[in-house]
Amino acid sequence: MREFTADYLTRTREGMWDDSHDALEPLALDERERVLDVGCGTGELTRVLDARCPGDVVGCDADRRLLAAARERNRERRREPDLESEGDDEGENGDESENEHSDPVDRNERDHGPVVAGDALRLPFPDDTFDLVVCQALLINLPDPAAAVREFARVSSNLVAAIEPDNGSVTVDSSVDAEPPLERRARRAYLEGIETDVTLGASAREVFAEVGVEVLETRRYDHDRTIEPPYDEGALTVAKRKASGSGLADDRATMLAGELTEEGYDRLRTEWRSMGRDVIEQMGDREYRRREVVPFYVTVGAV
Repeated sequence: MREFTADYLTRTREGMWDDSHDALEPLALDERERVLDVGCGTGELTRVLDARCPGDVVGCDADRRLLAAARERNRERRREPDLESEGDDEGENGDESENEHSDPVDRNERDHGPVVAGDALRLPFPDDTFDLVVCQALLINLPDPAAAVREFARVSSNLVAAIEPDNGSVTVDSSVDAEPPLERRARRAYLEGIETDVTLGASAREVFAEVGVEVLETRRYDHDRTIEPPYDEGALTVAKRKASGSGLADDRATMLAGELTEEGYDRLRTEWRSMGRDVIEQMGDREYRRREVVPFYVTVGAV
């Protein structure tokens, strides 16, 4: 399975679900008593679910470094001023050194997001523990997504859901003319070299059907990531990585595993760095604007 850093997950999920929760309506979150977010990473989706669900929401991930980041970020959020919760001391007596395999319904853990270390293919829970098991951008990174959905169905008594992107249909508009075509070239080379199906989103219902989960509904959600003045630190970091070529270098091995040659990669990286310098120049003049739309598909099924 592919591995990701906490910074990458935060950067690529920033702002997701801030604009609309319509695509999450089939999950009936206001009726859920026990929800499991598999492959929760740093907890971006977990927090969205927890805000809308009256029951208990548990995050589960195989990467303990990401779970540690999720705990720390939730603690930071608790330390931020919150006028709505002022005077509410629920969770103040929680033991932050709790075993990560402790009972996920412990209300004292609720405010800092209970998390459990576990493999998506061997979830550490008995059958029918939850009434909703959901994942976000997990199946696209697994060589056998059906095996994961089968395991989701084992620990769910009601619903299973997958929120997966179609990374082959991402669109990019930019004030730097060279950026969209270079993004398409890089994305195509990457998709050719990757071993998992990162375009799975629109066809996740086929995976559900393969394991006998009845698909109830599929809804599309477009994750709109826009960069415009004033630029935050994250946008500046991304621009610097383009100008240095370091971002493209991270995917070099994957790109070369496909049809891209060494010579083709070197040409692409040279053009990519030039494009990055144009981005930085436009940023200096406060003229740079970029919009990327990643289509996600929320597929919900009944077990």
